[in-house]
Amino acid sequence: MRKNAKTIAFHSLGCKVNAYETEIMIQDAQSAGYEIVQFSQISDIYVINTCTVTNIADRKSRQMLHRARKLNPDAVVVAVGCYVQTGGEKLLKDPLVDICIGNNHKGELVKILDEYFEEQGQKAAMVDDLAIPSDYERMTLTQLSDRVRTFVKIQDGCNQFCSYCAIPLARGRVRSRSKEDILDEIRGLVDKGCREIVLTGIHVGSYGIDMDENGNASGDYGGNSRLIDLVEEIAGIPGLDRLRLSSVEPRIITDENARRLSELPNLCPHFHLSLQSGCDETLKRMNRHYTTDVYYHSVLALRRYFDDPAITTDVIAGFPGETEEEFVQTVEFLKKVAFSDMHVFKYSPRKNTKAAAMKDQIPEEVKSSRSDVLLDLALSLSGEYMKRHTGKTSEILIEEERSIFGKEYMIGHTPDYILAAVPSNGQEAGDKVKVTLTGILTEEIMSAE
Repeated sequence: MRKNAKTIAFHSLGCKVNAYETEIMIQDAQSAGYEIVQFSQISDIYVINTCTVTNIADRKSRQMLHRARKLNPDAVVVAVGCYVQTGGEKLLKDPLVDICIGNNHKGELVKILDEYFEEQGQKAAMVDDLAIPSDYERMTLTQLSDRVRTFVKIQDGCNQFCSYCAIPLARGRVRSRSKEDILDEIRGLVDKGCREIVLTGIHVGSYGIDMDENGNASGDYGGNSRLIDLVEEIAGIPGLDRLRLSSVEPRIITDENARRLSELPNLCPHFHLSLQSGCDETLKRMNRHYTTDVYYHSVLALRRYFDDPAITTDVIAGFPGETEEEFVQTVEFLKKVAFSDMHVFKYSPRKNTKAAAMKDQIPEEVKSSRSDVLLDLALSLSGEYMKRHTGKTSEILIEEERSIFGKEYMIGHTPDYILAAVPSNGQEAGDKVKVTLTGILTEEIMSAE
């Protein structure tokens, strides 16, 4: 334990992997004697786990770094993660940032801080910090900030190289975590009271493709069954009530794999199959490695073995070269699939990607109008999905208490991730409660005091 412990605040941007890694950095700092405070408070140290998936993510990363400096001009400001990997040279020259840490050195935060203070504040970023990660950095979550639901990272990196995406440049190639390490971490979290595990990674569907039968490097995408094997073993851990997959590669959802998943009683029927476009020509330009027919077959396989599962997706509006006809094809395909929810993004050019150099870039006003159409469709499809489940009996895992219209309610999600509220009556976080869904719980209702 440090004498005169310094305060440290954390802020995580972007994906669930960042959220998981931030939790581990928090636990490491706490174990080393630092006092954890809220990011909005005055702190001795601010750590921002950055994101670079879009131009907006880059801007938010810069804004949070500058906000930290405004909160305390004398603080040590630490930039960590993907924006460091892609914009590290700029950050090294930025006087508002004191320490830059790459994606493969997040587990060394405490050590790097110790060295920084020992060297009395010299700019701390080694060349190796900014190299594209090539090995899996072992980080293990042992403490729970939320004993109901916890993310567990099973792999890092991506080999897909979609033409619009900078993440392989920031995260490197696929590196899978050992099965034994994953199982040990989850057993420990369940023993501490965690009720639901969400498996996450940069490209979860690639888990195991870098291993052969002996666990050695392979590179064969046919190793996708290794993910299903892993899920089956995790599902069998005693005391684990629920298991979710944060995202799944559509090509993995074959009839056989859908059947295997459906036989796991604690696997939640909630599948995120990233699509990006419902037009085959656009998918080719995106380098997405599948067609709409392949994608739809995966959807039908899930619906064959699960009773109206929640199927969610991501869609990009205004990808370079997207004609009005291609956009209409996307809209029609989205209606055909009838997603339970969609995340809509306007195309954002990323430096050093093929799409950024493509001709026929779409004007911003066209991207915005197409995005609006997709957002309206997302609301409509989500409403239809929830209406189909109204009147059904389900089970929610209690997460927290909320005041709605002046009354106290306990909030939780069903296995298919429908948000529900029940009157507060002595329930606690982590309890499972049978409910009959009587209506649609909107954000407006949730925020009503």
